[in-house]
Amino acid sequence: MTQRIAVVEKIMDANERLASTNLARLNEAGVVGLNFMASPGAGKTSLIEETIRGLNGRYRLAVIDGDIATSIDADRAAAAGATAVQINTGGDCHLDAVMVQMALDQLDLHQNDILIIENVGNLICPANFQLGVHKNVLIASIPEGDDKPYKYPGIYQGVDALVINKIDLLPYINFDMDYFRRGVEMLNPGLVTFPISCRTGEGVAEWLEWITENVKRKT
Repeated sequence: MTQRIAVVEKIMDANERLASTNLARLNEAGVVGLNFMASPGAGKTSLIEETIRGLNGRYRLAVIDGDIATSIDADRAAAAGATAVQINTGGDCHLDAVMVQMALDQLDLHQNDILIIENVGNLICPANFQLGVHKNVLIASIPEGDDKPYKYPGIYQGVDALVINKIDLLPYINFDMDYFRRGVEMLNPGLVTFPISCRTGEGVAEWLEWITENVKRKT
């Protein structure tokens, strides 16, 4: 058991060191890196598309898309106007710093201002692996239910921003927003939160302004 723990700690330490290297590469190029995490179907790709469309013309965007298989989401990001790189994990339930490093090698970072990493759809594993970004963003969605902060506390504790997606469905789904927010506040007090609807566009402007403010801090 002791040896097993030592091996796990060694893997995590190596990942953190490489994540620091990835972050240094972004800093050197003046690129703001965002790691999007969510469960499957929460709307990560839809939010990425809205972000690309909303910021195109002001900033140059690249997307690293992590998925178990296919290039469907990377193709959507490219169609929206971003430079896209696909990572197929072959079954792994998260991205890690090594995968991101290989993807960064395929990008000319100096030709981009914002890098969005779409992590694998999962509320557990992605929280444990640093990638080397400036901000970690969690996308929750109304259809998932209002109990997710209580069931998956780890991922809520470690993020810098929370997007509550699909708020246009609130009239049709039993979702207690106050209960949900209390759970978030217990885990991550003062967490910046954006209730939005990618379908109607509600709240998207505030979300884009937050990204813009983070880019301005780098320039």
